[in-house]
Amino acid sequence: MTIDVIFDMETRDPDDMFALCFLGSHPNVALKAVTINPGTRAQVGVIRHILHLLNKHDVPVGARNPDSIKNVVSEFHYEFLGIIPPKEPDEFAHHLIATTINLYPDVVILTGAPLHNLRLLLNNYPLITIKRWVGQGGFAGDSVVPPQLRLPKFDGLETCLTFNFNGDPKAALALLSSSQVMTRDIVSKNVCHGVIYHQEFHECMKPFRNNSVGLNLIYNGMELYLKLRPEGKMFHDPLAACITVNRNLAQFQEVEIYHKGGEWGAHRAKNTNTFITVTIDHNQFFQTLIQS
Repeated sequence: MTIDVIFDMETRDPDDMFALCFLGSHPNVALKAVTINPGTRAQVGVIRHILHLLNKHDVPVGARNPDSIKNVVSEFHYEFLGIIPPKEPDEFAHHLIATTINLYPDVVILTGAPLHNLRLLLNNYPLITIKRWVGQGGFAGDSVVPPQLRLPKFDGLETCLTFNFNGDPKAALALLSSSQVMTRDIVSKNVCHGVIYHQEFHECMKPFRNNSVGLNLIYNGMELYLKLRPEGKMFHDPLAACITVNRNLAQFQEVEIYHKGGEWGAHRAKNTNTFITVTIDHNQFFQTLIQS
């Protein structure tokens, strides 16, 4: 079954780019739009270049603030892709998301960035409905995650800082409580930190590196990354992208997510339509990744 997807992303960290490579090559994904936070013209240039490499020339690109002067493209993007000229977006991000939802009502919104674009969507389109939001962010602590499933680094914690939700906490809280969002699948820090693309993972990827353009970009990009940083890379957003395609690779718990003292946590709850990851099947993750 084909899944329509909007990917809302950033470029401070290369893992968003690798998630885009996965989505752009997976046979069961119809990538309908890419929106960028904040959406500088430099970012738009990089994303358009990747979409060109993926033969996804027709995928529209939205930006929140193309006039931003922030330097938000990591040096790794240019080390890997070369110098790329800036480009113009097709539309403001929240308008593009709304247009895409109207065209494809079942589209899944995957977010790998602070949630400014979705905040603007809810504020400007109060009648729009998001059928499923997959958000990379948040945290499930000891009251949600059984002892045998906890990463040692998080054992004993109930709350934790998380980058994407802390980038716009009001937006995160609005999305987590809004009746405009029907289902929320939160891919949380307590599992993302257990998914690391290291040299051993790279060797497992090698036989599949030429199966698609996306896999080739992931493999070649990580070949360079591991030369620069041999410790490897946490694959937060590729994990969230894989869960978007194959929800069964994760184990979820229905919860209410809260914000306390600048950190995020979760309580078990019913009838919230908010589900947070407590663990994943690493083999299923790998098998889903190499299908792209």
